Amino acid sequence: MNFTSEQAQILSQILKWRRDVRHFRIDPVPEDVLQRLRHAMAAAPSVGNARPWRVIRVKDAGLRASVRSVFERCNADAASSYDDATRSEYLRLKLAGLDAAPEHLAVFTETEPAAGRGLGRRTMPETLHQSTAMAIHTLWLAARAENLGLGMVSILEPSAIEALFDTPEGWEFSAYLCLGWPEFTDHTPLLHRTGWQENEPTEWMVR
Repeated sequence: MNFTSEQAQILSQILKWRRDVRHFRIDPVPEDVLQRLRHAMAAAPSVGNARPWRVIRVKDAGLRASVRSVFERCNADAASSYDDATRSEYLRLKLAGLDAAPEHLAVFTETEPAAGRGLGRRTMPETLHQSTAMAIHTLWLAARAENLGLGMVSILEPSAIEALFDTPEGWEFSAYLCLGWPEFTDHTPLLHRTGWQENEPTEWMVR
């Protein structure tokens, strides 16, 4: 299938305006929209077509509260690693949308999936985790195209999350995602706006 220049421009805009969202409205996401996002995630590439990502839709209030407790502990530890000036700057950042986001997704990578029969990962088993990362990015772009926001909560201890969800042996924690309608539209990414970190251009080296 060939795409038009107009379609290429739409993709460029989706890539440009993707955001790691932290501020959400509490309005629910319709089930038909979530179904479209599941289908989009299923279209992601994976090593040997292993499709190792495993997604838990977290609806239980107790589980959500426990995830928040893990985040608060890890966030306090992270803050303590900075000097006083940087710590103050760090603590002003909003680093999670756990309280308001209507949808929480815990994503894991199965490290010995039957699918794919080991193709392509014998010398690089990390490609399973890379496959999960590509599935998450595919979901992220699809959510943006639906005018939804998605935010990744990375300040979590993997072993604590695996224990919390009592995951099967071989499932390794990859990401905790908050999904919902953004509270506001901001054309400037959070870390740019706060002065924490600007984007740097990607350099392609030639050898």
